[in-house]
Amino acid sequence: MAKPFKTTISDGIAEMILEQPPVNAFNCQGWLSIANEISDLGNNQEVRVIVIGASGKGFCAGVDIKELAEDPSLIVEVNRGNYETFEAIHRNSKPVILALHGYVLGGGIGMAGASDILVASECTRFGLPEIDRGAMGGGAHLQRMFSVQKVRYMYFTGEFIDAHEAYRLGAVERVVARDKLMSTARDIATKIAAKSPQMVSLAKESLNGIEDGCLEDKYRWEQGFTLQAYTTNDSAESREAFVDKRDAKFPGQS
Repeated sequence: MAKPFKTTISDGIAEMILEQPPVNAFNCQGWLSIANEISDLGNNQEVRVIVIGASGKGFCAGVDIKELAEDPSLIVEVNRGNYETFEAIHRNSKPVILALHGYVLGGGIGMAGASDILVASECTRFGLPEIDRGAMGGGAHLQRMFSVQKVRYMYFTGEFIDAHEAYRLGAVERVVARDKLMSTARDIATKIAAKSPQMVSLAKESLNGIEDGCLEDKYRWEQGFTLQAYTTNDSAESREAFVDKRDAKFPGQS
């Protein structure tokens, strides 16, 4: 089975490009392979900084809803793949820079919220449409990017915000034209790669340690509610409606 990404290493910078057409939505095995690759890059002595970008229309649309619609029990493995990917980024000894374009949804938000620095193209949109997909999760990582009230608005409504709004709110370091995205991320990575690897590693560990609470524990809490959601009829209806490309209908709605 082909890996859903390509990785190159040059001058201490690892570039990982997500490649899962058409929308970079990954099944459980895809997420696990991404997690393993990011972990391996962190343990590679040749690597000082990791840059993650993507090909196609958008950075990441999250999980493969069609796979879960066919077999909802796979949610356990998908949750594991998501958890391990986000943890591999957040707990990595190397700084992780994300180069974002198009849609950053669901699991894409998890990756973004777990990372160290975000660069976004002008076309980037951030969102957690889980409430319309019959799932939970991602709030902990979104809250690492935005304020509590902004996260709740996005979580409850499923609405997106664009790159310029994300920049205004402080989550994004740079907003650039699409054709300048990777070069901008590389420029930042090059500045970091020139520093002492030992000092950078200590800096990341220390910064992780002063955060409010444990990101992984918060996300694990959320995942329990995803499993609970998957036992409900409303969750099944949400997933089926998404696959069928129709509006979901819930009890009590006219």
